[in-house]
Amino acid sequence: MFTVCLRRKGQTVYQQVLSVERPSVLQSWNWGLCGYFAFYHALYPRAWTVYQLPGQNVTLTCRQITPILPHDYQDSSLPVGVFVWDVENEGDEALDVSIMFSMRNGLGGEDDAPGGLWNEPFCLERDGETVQGLLLHHPTPPNPYTMAVAARLTADTMVTHLTAFDPDSTGQQVWQDLLQDGQLDSLAGQSLPSQKGVGIAGAVCVMGKLPPRGQCRLEFSLAWDMPRIMFGAKGQVYYRRYTRFFGPDGDAAPTLSHYALCRYADWEERISAWQSPVLDDRSLPAWYKSALFNELYFLADGGTVWLEVPEDCLREEPVGSMCQLRPLLQEYGRFGYLEGQEYRMYNTYDVHFYASFALVMLWPKLELSLQYDMALATLREDLAQQQYLMSGIIAPVKRRNVVPHDVGDPDDEPWLRVNAYVVHDTADWKDLNLKFVLQVYRDYYLTGDHCFLRDMWPVCLAVMESEMKFDKDQDGLIENGGYADQTYDGWVTTGPSAYCGGLWLAAVAVMVKMAALCGAQEVQDKFSSILSRGQEAYERLLWNGRYYNYDCSSQPQSYSIMSDQCAGQWFLRASGLGEGDSEVFPTPHVVRALQTIFEFNVQGFAGGAMGAVNGMQPHGVPDRSSVQSDEVWVGVVYGLAATMIQEGLTWEGFRTAEGCYRTVWERLGLAFQTPEAYCQQQVFRSLAYMRPLSIWAMQLALQQQQHKKAPGPIAKQDTGLSTRPKLGPKEAVANPSPECAS
Repeated sequence: MFTVCLRRKGQTVYQQVLSVERPSVLQSWNWGLCGYFAFYHALYPRAWTVYQLPGQNVTLTCRQITPILPHDYQDSSLPVGVFVWDVENEGDEALDVSIMFSMRNGLGGEDDAPGGLWNEPFCLERDGETVQGLLLHHPTPPNPYTMAVAARLTADTMVTHLTAFDPDSTGQQVWQDLLQDGQLDSLAGQSLPSQKGVGIAGAVCVMGKLPPRGQCRLEFSLAWDMPRIMFGAKGQVYYRRYTRFFGPDGDAAPTLSHYALCRYADWEERISAWQSPVLDDRSLPAWYKSALFNELYFLADGGTVWLEVPEDCLREEPVGSMCQLRPLLQEYGRFGYLEGQEYRMYNTYDVHFYASFALVMLWPKLELSLQYDMALATLREDLAQQQYLMSGIIAPVKRRNVVPHDVGDPDDEPWLRVNAYVVHDTADWKDLNLKFVLQVYRDYYLTGDHCFLRDMWPVCLAVMESEMKFDKDQDGLIENGGYADQTYDGWVTTGPSAYCGGLWLAAVAVMVKMAALCGAQEVQDKFSSILSRGQEAYERLLWNGRYYNYDCSSQPQSYSIMSDQCAGQWFLRASGLGEGDSEVFPTPHVVRALQTIFEFNVQGFAGGAMGAVNGMQPHGVPDRSSVQSDEVWVGVVYGLAATMIQEGLTWEGFRTAEGCYRTVWERLGLAFQTPEAYCQQQVFRSLAYMRPLSIWAMQLALQQQQHKKAPGPIAKQDTGLSTRPKLGPKEAVANPSPECAS
């Protein structure tokens, strides 16, 4: 928490916790700031709050900066944040201003119940810059850590601290200490370890002088040093990515604090340079600018881990001829983020299909790393028997040459034991293999990494071969199995379907393209034949003149208008395919389907103000045949909007996506916890979810649209993939073996 203290002529005239909360603890503190006097703004990874202190002629602006820096694989991994307070005195009297940053050691409750937590002050002077603060040691196994609350000491500021106080008390000691002279006593050294069941907190205070009509700046940082990770099974020990630069010994918090306070100005400049082209574009609406950057919160906040890969970790893996696998994973590490903060599975792949646009456009090496991990998991098998909840069947946990649903549960041993999802046997899902093939080609197209394509080619062949069994009548089009066998895992699909059939045709088209690039003529001919037959079957069985039917069952929902029916075309266009000689779906049909979706699923749902409902009956009523067909999925809507932009329906795309933003960020008040789904009745499901990162597909569609207007070399500059700052010789992984020279 932050608290401000103002003093005039040696007397404290104002002291206020800068929070509207009124907690049941620390009741001696002056809580309950009137929200009318505070204004919050966010463009992740930066935010700022402006406080106008009532009756004081003083304005505080707190800037929050985190080093989430596109194409930077060093500073983006650092566990730090900076809070810069600019204080403006609008009055005619000089005054002293103090900001106190207080922090609890630990989370409270059971987390801290064993006791043994302790705090100590520190001071680090390096290169003429001094940082002072507190280290909050949390030695509880299996993952001990230290937090550092620190401030920058300058010629114009004074830094003091209170080593320890009880955060569950009234807080009288702390409040009076600050009230007395705008400082903390700084007397105590290292605190005693906390007793069982007793909390411990500390505080750091910075004081500066404000001349009449003058300004001053007070700078804080927060760092958290948890170098080692053992997951729930307590087996493999991993080290976080940042330990490569700041050491693995758990003593890096002071150095991290110093580094952050000395580098944040550079971070701000780089963030501004990255965001400015979008922010300065007057053709883009303000809500889109907010959504585009602020939805990126989930890349760091989604239970995310970014780990070093131990030297011996890949020795037993079935790497085959993947020449770039080891050097890329060892250079850029292993990246995992949860499907959602309530859905506890890492790198859920059917959902990453949507979210991955953010990763490949901003940190492409992490996207490739994730893809190599998925390829490894695809080639492995786990024949242990598992009962699946929806059907009750017993089947293996993981079959070979089938893309897994996820790479595991953080409460078990992710990457070693995959498929934590146990609702359905996802070996029978129709979309996972296809989404792997489509993402591989898109990633190749956007990065230009030929070695990656050649490494993935055998895996793509294997998963498409395993997918062939779903084309039971050999008409070139796969069939769904009469249960929920794709990412819509509560919405039954039977026979050929718009969603999975479209993904299949797109994946087959991509295989034709990849076969040509890899010089595999027989494979190219084989998939060209499948594509020709499949296109005819898809149009004959599903196209009804206005849109593609949901599926080919005899049920009423067969005629539902599915908002996600053009997902295959979406990925083809994003990958530079899907039109002209590479057209898979007739362009007039795609455009007509998108117009129908806009008319029914968007404009015909909730007055056109809530995005696109997943399913809509052709007579204008939401499809309520399942728990998911009458939901709005935010990430699907952003992907749909991108598809509309790709096909020239730009106004419709923005109108569609705006409904989701307004609903989530404004009407529901779910900023920085965007849910997977919501209904018209304002019921929502699964807060803080991966899929809405797909808004970056809208940005890619806009950039590709601009490229068409001003043709030239595609596409690295357009997607921001060539603006990575140099970090030094370790960054280079090009041509790790002779086979990759092409």
